[in-house]
Amino acid sequence: MTDPAVEAFLQESGLIGVADAAELSRVRELLEDVSSLVQSGHDVRDLRVAATAMRELLDAARMFSPWRDRPKLTVFGSARTAPTSRLYAMARSLSERMAARGWMTVSGAGPGIMEAAAEGAGLDETLGVNIALPFEQSSNPYVDAESRLVEMKYFFTRKVALTKESLAFVFFPGGLGTMDEVFEILTLLHTGKGGPAPVVLVDTAEGTYWESWLRFIDESVIAAGYLDADAAALFKLCHSLDEVQREIDHFYANFIDFSVHEGRGRIGLRRPLSLENLAALGRRVPQLALGDGYRFEADALTFDFDGRRYVELRHLIDAVNDLD
Repeated sequence: MTDPAVEAFLQESGLIGVADAAELSRVRELLEDVSSLVQSGHDVRDLRVAATAMRELLDAARMFSPWRDRPKLTVFGSARTAPTSRLYAMARSLSERMAARGWMTVSGAGPGIMEAAAEGAGLDETLGVNIALPFEQSSNPYVDAESRLVEMKYFFTRKVALTKESLAFVFFPGGLGTMDEVFEILTLLHTGKGGPAPVVLVDTAEGTYWESWLRFIDESVIAAGYLDADAAALFKLCHSLDEVQREIDHFYANFIDFSVHEGRGRIGLRRPLSLENLAALGRRVPQLALGDGYRFEADALTFDFDGRRYVELRHLIDAVNDLD
């Protein structure tokens, strides 16, 4: 049932006739949710959380808006990493490299790895998503606080902002926050709640941080049957910046984007596929070649997709990028 108060607000605001149908529908839905929450007599704390979360997400959207057409890399890692650390130097150099290739860096705007990434990218190529904590400073000096920084109260809204706009994710060693973030990203990829993207775990040449993490995944998660072994395709362990760059470059060698329309998966491609290419994909990733099989149509590879096989989707993306 239409809420008269909501309709009156839309009329008075001038949105009707200005916003397109999709935008107007979303605004109406949002206002009706707020009205319903108020009328149902919820605790004021519920309203405060909802209002704060909405404001933070909208603040992030406004901050990212001018750079929507720029590819972005999100860099995660410990706030405790010292500027003298080799990991700090690697994070700084990585963002510097990516900036030279036209990529912007997104980070948490704090100290440690976050500061290193911002320093490497520079003020003009860094976007910061800070978390308000009583024991840490607001942001590092390499983030433009006027136009390229947003501050969050909630970790969950911060993680949305750190992940929503980026095309690649790089993780340096860290503590609980980094673990939370790496599992969040991998969960989004594994369930299809985030678009396919390269996830790179980085350490020094002799570092063993991620090898220890992988042993836990292998021996306590996969071995117990909580996760399939082929889920390791969702991430790549690298011990040099050259490896990191190759992994990101390879992921986008042919792949552009992925979507689903009426039960058919669609991978946008930079190059056309031949019948021989389609046959090769069928041999390499047969799980997604069932039903109507692989087809190349309108600059895209299409295939039957049930909304579940996201690990196989990553295998297919790798196979597409490997084609000559």
